[in-house]
Amino acid sequence: MSGETSSLDHAVFDVAEYAARLPETSDTMVADHRFIDDAAASARVFRVYKPTPPHTHATCDEYLYSLSGRCLMKFGEDEPVEVGPGKLVVFKRGVVHSVPQILEEPVVFLSVDTPRRAPRDIRFVEDGTGTPESFMRQQDR
Repeated sequence: MSGETSSLDHAVFDVAEYAARLPETSDTMVADHRFIDDAAASARVFRVYKPTPPHTHATCDEYLYSLSGRCLMKFGEDEPVEVGPGKLVVFKRGVVHSVPQILEEPVVFLSVDTPRRAPRDIRFVEDGTGTPESFMRQQDR
């Protein structure tokens, strides 16, 4: 079932195909395509276009698998770590995280969020550093 995001018994998605469809540029920090958008979990592929300021998500834990590119990611007050293809990044809801630097483009992740991550579930640590609209652009289904 290509492109379906409603509740499913089963599905097979071509992640590489949807990653290739993400735009080359974006006026937002991130653009994504959702494969699954159930109450229990969401699954999506997304590209990071610009460094992201420190932020949190209130409703979900995130599991990010790096498909391409390289970036620095920062969690709380820890030193930034380099993330690239084949790395799995896991953080719980409420953990402050950011992408302070993009090292090699395109930075693309496969994400599984549990439970579902609503597109507007983002809280920026510092006022004025972003909004849900400036953060993420969702691709047409």
